[in-house]
Amino acid sequence: MKFDEMGLSPDTLKSVQALGFETPTPIQEQAIPILLEGERDFIGLASTGTGKTAAFGLPLLERVDPDATFPQGIILCPTRELCLQITSDLKNYSKHRQSLHVVAVYGGSPIMTQIRELKRGAQIIVATPGRLLDLIERKAVKPDQVSAVVLDEADEMLNMGFKEELDKILSRMPEQRVTWLFSATMDKGVTRIAKNYQHDPVEVSVGGRNESAANIEHLCFMVHEKDRYQALKRILDFLPEIYGLVFCRTRAETQQVAEKLMQDGYQAESLHGDLSQAQRDAVMRKFRQKTISILVATDVAARGLDVDDITHVIHYKLSDEIAAYTHRSGRTARAGKSGVSIALINMHERRRIVDLERRNNIKISLEKVPDGKAICENQMIALLNKVIDSPINEEEIKDYLPPAYEALCHLDKKEIIKRFVSVEFNHFLEYYRHASDINVTPRSNDAKSQGRRSDNRNSRPRTESADFKRFSINMGRANKINAGAIVRIICENCGIKSNQVGEISLGHDQSFFDVKKESADAVREGMNNVRLDGRKVSVRSATPQGGGRQGGPRQRSGRQGRPGGGRRY
Repeated sequence: MKFDEMGLSPDTLKSVQALGFETPTPIQEQAIPILLEGERDFIGLASTGTGKTAAFGLPLLERVDPDATFPQGIILCPTRELCLQITSDLKNYSKHRQSLHVVAVYGGSPIMTQIRELKRGAQIIVATPGRLLDLIERKAVKPDQVSAVVLDEADEMLNMGFKEELDKILSRMPEQRVTWLFSATMDKGVTRIAKNYQHDPVEVSVGGRNESAANIEHLCFMVHEKDRYQALKRILDFLPEIYGLVFCRTRAETQQVAEKLMQDGYQAESLHGDLSQAQRDAVMRKFRQKTISILVATDVAARGLDVDDITHVIHYKLSDEIAAYTHRSGRTARAGKSGVSIALINMHERRRIVDLERRNNIKISLEKVPDGKAICENQMIALLNKVIDSPINEEEIKDYLPPAYEALCHLDKKEIIKRFVSVEFNHFLEYYRHASDINVTPRSNDAKSQGRRSDNRNSRPRTESADFKRFSINMGRANKINAGAIVRIICENCGIKSNQVGEISLGHDQSFFDVKKESADAVREGMNNVRLDGRKVSVRSATPQGGGRQGGPRQRSGRQGRPGGGRRY
């Protein structure tokens, strides 16, 4: 099937063809005909990078009335990057429908500017949940005539602590609407959203639930913790043509790794939440233009990253969330291309690889970190290919060749080649001349026996009190903040998932929260220089107090706060 056989309007089809789209991806082929009918709720499960935006965007554009300027369709997504990317795509799809307006609203940008834009009229709003709820409560957005709601990356919105906002937003939408839910995974939280807010949905799954794309090769390298950065450098050197993403867990780690790479001569930049929007845009412009070839990023910052040619995704450190592996890996192998996902692990993380294999129905091959000889061979081949493929402008260089011929005439061909290779290559030879083997050999009972143990235990974080660390934070109800906002501040600044956060006890001007002990250092580091509305956020270790028990299941007290009064981010 092709796009011109799907029943799209001539104007939409014209825009699609101008973008070079001819054959739909599997999720588009299955979803678009169902959504064009516009009568049923829908669940679409597909890996990141499989064309989900067009799968819901094209049918949504078809169902709105461009002559009516009130909101008719709302798309909710987890981050501003994804919000902006979806908006850009929809504007491209509707280029030949001049009266149709798409507006993006998201946190981190002046709300009054967005309100003014909304007043000009918008048929479709693309939004992050916190900002949309704020606009609804200010009556800047009236959702009473919305006929279609799209939840994109629903699993990640829940991971980021947007459950409360999603519930409030969806409860205010008209009952006579359709709800389209798109996700890479179908965990319990997403299932609950579907059960509560959808009626008899059609479900389409491309590649199976919770599976990574089939055209991604999955590898892992086991090293001692102290050799993690050295292993990253060797992998990058072994892949001279890499155009890739390196994922870290925290903002501080992201910045540190990126700075080390730049100091060591790699074309790298960082992408994380401490950057302003202008800085993020500048980094992404460099990456898309391939001025830089390595982007070191946090999970949150990389959401919505829409680049088709990424060859490799490197997990510098695995996320605590199983589903994050799918989201990260899905940044490669987009638009039908193939890609490689590489995880760096220490010897204690082997069982996590077994869990990932089982949960995602994939095989992650344990490989050896390349040695110096293999790296030098790859670098030499890449250099020679570059020379062979270099275009020659005979007219412009002809005046410069005679001196070159004269300078080299006393050398034979082999001697010229040896000297040429040495000029470009000596630094690699020197660096790796005495390079040692940094691979760790798994213990004999490691992979298989750990795999058996892993199969017999729940991979979700345990909730005994001994597993949690309590912190205090200098904000509470007096700052118009709720528990959900505290969760997001922690997750976005510390690079941890919401399931690492335990109980939250809200006070008047001070609150307490628990995090898993393995994330405690990330919280201390990530919250060190955070400011909120110009005020320094102070987070300190604390002991249980005020009736809130240390750790325990994720019962977040104080969520009620002031009805509808919490500030949201």
